[in-house]
Amino acid sequence: MPIATPEVYNEMLDRAKAGKFAYPAINVTSSQTLHAALRGFAEAESDGIIQISTGGAEFLGGQYNKDMVTGAVALAEFAHIVAAKYDITVALHTDHCPKDKLDGYVRPLLDISAERVAKGLNPLFQSHMWDGSAETLADNLAIGQELLAKAVAAKIILEVEITPTGGEEDGVSHEINDELYTTVEDAIRTAEALGLGEKGRYLLAASFGNVHGVYKPGNVVLRPELLKDLQAGVAEKYGKASPFDFVFHGGSGSTAEEIATALENGVVKMNLDTDTQYAFTRPVVDHMFRNYDGVLKVDGEVGTKSTYDPRTWGKLAEAGMAVRVTEACAALRSTGTKLK
Repeated sequence: MPIATPEVYNEMLDRAKAGKFAYPAINVTSSQTLHAALRGFAEAESDGIIQISTGGAEFLGGQYNKDMVTGAVALAEFAHIVAAKYDITVALHTDHCPKDKLDGYVRPLLDISAERVAKGLNPLFQSHMWDGSAETLADNLAIGQELLAKAVAAKIILEVEITPTGGEEDGVSHEINDELYTTVEDAIRTAEALGLGEKGRYLLAASFGNVHGVYKPGNVVLRPELLKDLQAGVAEKYGKASPFDFVFHGGSGSTAEEIATALENGVVKMNLDTDTQYAFTRPVVDHMFRNYDGVLKVDGEVGTKSTYDPRTWGKLAEAGMAVRVTEACAALRSTGTKLK
């Protein structure tokens, strides 16, 4: 069962929560990066999450006639076939989707999965993210209610981001300031609007100083202990212990201590994009520099086919990214936890 069924995905998340580990959620933009993620999970003996952002989906759809849904569906269908060769289980997820892209991305994908479920099949994706962090919390949660109902009908889990993550990703950007911290009041309003499971399962991307992209230590103040306060504040009001399944966004550059604290407080999924992009690209750059004369037609020569063949440097890129995925599994304690 390489691609998780809805039931297995729920089991994966429950196991992570109980075991205080999290699944790396790896952004992919091509068949090569998909294989790199799958390889990394397999080598770490960890299940995981493969995710596609709006920008990644548009890229996958081809540059001649850009279309996010085409790109996402194509890679998901491809993943359903090739993942069978890997001895792990993965869930397919779509990353950050702001309000102005819902009609061109998440809503059509929900409809596709709903049609599949109506035919007795499993959904194409196992979860989708609604990023309403640029909206007022009231509007964010209103749209979240609508999407959660559609997700439940398609046997899909919804991820919601209720407060901003700093930095920029696929056109959604927020300043790095004091607004990057979710309050207990924000969490209670989320529980009031979306429930605590009775209206459908969702993952919560709460903010504790997170920033997308690359940053040096000291430039960002992460407070993962804040997640404990959010859990406790909602638990006190509703009487449900550790009510949220949290997602850690903007994890590049985080310390081992920050990650450990986040795991102890309910994080079950952590996004990786910047670090894996670098890990994929760095071996290619190294190859090009080392084989400059071979990859270019220098001074009228013809170059060396074996060095500019995309398979040559593509294999190096896949291996480099796979190593970074295994490192993420170790940091998130998911190594060796795959479903038997």
